[in-house]
Amino acid sequence: MKKATKIGALSVSICLSALIFAGCAASSQESSVAAVSPIESPDALKALNSDLLGAAKEYAMPAGCVKSDKASIERGRLFFNELNNDSNVSSKYGIAYPKSKNFGNCVACHQIEKANGYGNIGPNLEKYHEVFVKTGARKPEWLYQKIADPRIDNKDTAMTVNLTTKLMNESEICDIVSYIVADKK
Repeated sequence: MKKATKIGALSVSICLSALIFAGCAASSQESSVAAVSPIESPDALKALNSDLLGAAKEYAMPAGCVKSDKASIERGRLFFNELNNDSNVSSKYGIAYPKSKNFGNCVACHQIEKANGYGNIGPNLEKYHEVFVKTGARKPEWLYQKIADPRIDNKDTAMTVNLTTKLMNESEICDIVSYIVADKK
């Protein structure tokens, strides 16, 4: 003797016997128990806080970070221009990456010589070598920090936080810095 009542998407079996569990099929027992159990109600604030990055971190650029070899600069160019590793950086430039590795997509916000994107949100990095490196206006250490954790001097930045979140590692950031500061003539 069962009667099914539909409540939203939840179908609850109501057992019409003197004892709730007596005389009901096993599936009815499970339905009755499920209907009586409280609905999970996670603490949304706790979940949001667990996603926060924490305080901005200051990083020191590793020794020998900026390289002038073609492979490092080319890896940096590919990291800068690619949303993901579809270009297969691995075999051609000496370091193996899984196809699922994301590099941050710098061209979504920045312009640079021969860019594969139309970035106009972040600073234009075209002629970075001539404008910033040759004049001494910016040091590679500053650029490294900006890529590693840009919140150090702008807590409200929209730029990806790459080293703190482990989106990129030190070597990958060094390759990007090498590419940006390279003379692209």
